[in-house]
Parts: sequence; structure tokens; C-alpha cells
Amino acid sequence: MCGGEETFSFMIAIGSDHGGYELKEAIKGYFDSEKIPYKDLGTCSLESVDYSDIGILVAEAVKSGECDSGIVICGTGIGISIAVNKVPGIRAALCTDPYMARMAREHNDANVLALGGRVLGEGLALEIVKTFISTPFSHESRHQNRIDKISAIEEQYKE
Repeated sequence: MCGGEETFSFMIAIGSDHGGYELKEAIKGYFDSEKIPYKDLGTCSLESVDYSDIGILVAEAVKSGECDSGIVICGTGIGISIAVNKVPGIRAALCTDPYMARMAREHNDANVLALGGRVLGEGLALEIVKTFISTPFSHESRHQNRIDKISAIEEQYKE
């Protein structure tokens, strides 16, 4: 871990590979300024690391309930989102604008936000993060039914 861990009732897990490190640090700066609790699960430098290794740490923290939601970042956001979505119960959404972040939360109950550190500017990325963490899931039956179907697919393919 790279710091940022405190004892709160709400916690966001955040992690990146080297391609997302600088954006992760900017997001942590925003969290610090707003006193938003987070747990930094790495990486702690620009040294090369595999996104799947960091992504699984964030996914496990969310799945276990240790953290309420997660943010994962790699160069494009694609690889790390694929990796974390392999964990049953994780619904990671790769978002490139605030509208996608809002829909990911409202309609899909996404519990992990994926971002591309090499494709998003810091200002836009922070707007996406703010939208994601402030938007609740809409508990309308049509949206819940769809989430239930996704969970059933996960169950069908468990080994």
C-alpha cells in the first residue's frame, strides 16, 4: 500500500499500473483536499508493473466489502477494466466522460470506475470521478432486474 488509509465507514480503493500512476496521484490529491477516504493499493511509482496485479487488489477489496467502491487506472483503462471484471460481483465501467460515469452508477450499479491515464486529461478525469462517487444506483425495478441477470450469468459460468 502507498498510504491514504484511514478508518472511516466509507472507503474507496484506488490502484493503477505505471501508465495510470500520475492520474492516480492527482485523484488522491483531490480526495485529500475533500477529505474523501481512500486506500491506495499501488503502484507507488512509475516503475513498470502489470495492471492485472493491481486491478485484482482493488477488485478483491471491493468484493470483500473492505472498500465500498474502487477506481482502477492503466494507460487506456481497457486492460485493467477487463482484469477486474473477471472477479464475480465486480461491475467495472470504463468511462470517458461524466455522462458515462452517471449512467454506470445509476443504471448499472457499477462498483469500480476504470480510467485511462494516457487518454484523459486530469480535469476531465476528476469530473468523471466526482460524478461516479456522487451518483447513487437507481433502484428502479428495470435496472435491478438487469443487474440480477448479470449476477445470474456470473453464477452460470462459475467453475
